[in-house]
Parts: sequence; C-alpha cells; structure tokens
Amino acid sequence: MGVPTLTAPPRALAPAAWTARASAHAARADALTAARRERRSRHEKHPIEDFLFEYYPVRPAQLARWHPGVGVALLADADPDVRAALAERAGWRWHTTLADDGCAAHPGHDDGAVDTGHGGSGGVALDVAAFLADRGEGIRWLDELLRRTAARPAHLGCLGLHEWAMVYRQREHRHPLPLRLGQAGTDAVVESHPVRCSHFDAFRFFTEPARPLNRLQPERATQPDLEQPGCLHANMDLLKAALKLGPACPGELLLDCFELARDIRVLDMRASPYDITSLGQAPVAIETPGGRAEYVARQREFAERAAPLRTRLLEVTSALLADA
Repeated sequence: MGVPTLTAPPRALAPAAWTARASAHAARADALTAARRERRSRHEKHPIEDFLFEYYPVRPAQLARWHPGVGVALLADADPDVRAALAERAGWRWHTTLADDGCAAHPGHDDGAVDTGHGGSGGVALDVAAFLADRGEGIRWLDELLRRTAARPAHLGCLGLHEWAMVYRQREHRHPLPLRLGQAGTDAVVESHPVRCSHFDAFRFFTEPARPLNRLQPERATQPDLEQPGCLHANMDLLKAALKLGPACPGELLLDCFELARDIRVLDMRASPYDITSLGQAPVAIETPGGRAEYVARQREFAERAAPLRTRLLEVTSALLADA
C-alpha cells in the first residue's frame, strides 16, 4: 500500500477520540442486530425484521465495523492495543498508512481532531485512489442518483400499493402470512386505486398482471430520472447507498441509515396486504380513508427524516469525487 495523493490533507482523530467512537458504534450495532443474531441461532425467520439483512444484504459484523469516513486519519499513541488496532486497519482493503512527519493540534476542536498538515499524520486512512479505482464508476452513478433525487419535490400518496401489486392475482406469495382481505379483496384494492410506483426495485417484483396497471414503467436505466424523496423504498435504499460507500461512509451514518430503513420496513409491511397482527403489528388499512391519511402522514415523516441523511451521503460522494 502506498501513500495516497489527496487534494486536501486528512483531518486526524486522536486515539482517545476515535477509540471512543468505535466503541460506541460497536455497542449500538450490537443492540441493533441482537434480535437477528438470536433468531439465527435458533434457525428462525421474521418476515419484517429480517428483510434488511437478506434483501440488501448486510451482515451484523458488517454493521459493527466502524469507519471514520473519507478524509479522516486515525492516529496512534504508545498504547499497544491502539497500535495493534491501527495495524489491523492498515491491512483492511482500501486503507493505507500515511507518512509520519508530525502534526499540530488544531485549535477550537473538542472532538479529538488535529490538523495533519500537508505531509500526513502517521495515521491510517482510506486510500481514496485505490477505492475509486475499484468503485469509481459506481460512486459517480450513486452521486448522480442521490443528487437528482434530493432536488425533486416529494410525491406522497402512493399508499404502498407496490406491496399489493406484488401479490396481485397470485396464488403463492413471498411471505408465509395470510392476506388480510383475501386474494379477491386484495385484487379489488389494486384495481380500484391508481398504482403509481416510481421505484424500479419495487416495480420489478410486480406480478405480470399488475405491471400494466402502473402509471410508470421504471427501468434501471431510468432510475435517476424517476427516483423521488417521498418514496419509501428510495429512502430505505439510503442503507444501500451507505453500504456501497463502504469505508468511505462514517459508521454513525451507516447505522442512522439502517435505523431509518428498519422503521420504514415496519410501515411498508403494516400497509401491505398481509395480515401481520400475529407479529404484533396493527395494519394501516390503506383501503380506508383513515388508513390512507395515516400512510401519507407517516410517509411525509420518513421523507423529512431521510433528507438530512441523503445530504450527508452526498457529502461523502462529493468528498470522494473531489479527489478523483
């Protein structure tokens, strides 16, 4: 591994600062994945909670690994445990050890940050050049998708009919759960409401009879043209974006995206045609005026919650591409 060429020196974190953040991150990830790990030990599955781990996919160990993000170097001290942890990180993919020619304290910082100067810090940081050599094309596509999505107004009121269209006129379903209105009742809801799904990865799971009912016909190539910030799945996919950014994404942002996706998934299934009362969840009956109002209100809340996360992800892609 060589010394990376950066357009700006990385901000450095002192050992006390980054070890504290890494420890807090590990504890938070442990709490977020405890139920999943316990189910796995018993060979059990949960139709709502396991979705994120299996669809994206993401492993508990992957969530538990903290990264400071692009443009940050982690410093060492005399503590052998800290040095061992840094030595391990230096061997991780897309990481490098920076040149050691000293650094000066940066006044006004209370988070343990120091200014590395132009020559490096002797710390471990993301090797941006190596990362972009492998992931550059995908990062540029992701940056465009996030940027264009953020620039659009949020469209609400799709009512989660994508889940209904996935079981429309179908005898066998993805989840081992009964349909709340039965097959005929479910089909009637799809036929009596406008279906306007803009998300390709939801649309591709529509049954064949449901596809012509959708006002849009999304394709992967048109995803940047259609993605909009009110879509539950577009906001859930911020987790996918964080995962694609890998070690360039700060660990705290990754877990924030995971928590958002987890909460959206609950609404997605509550508003679905499945009867999930056996899982302790009350339905959002989108076939009724009250259910539609509840869905739109929650959809708006998630769009507002997703907006700053999308901005933070764009800060990561912008920092990466500035060094391209």
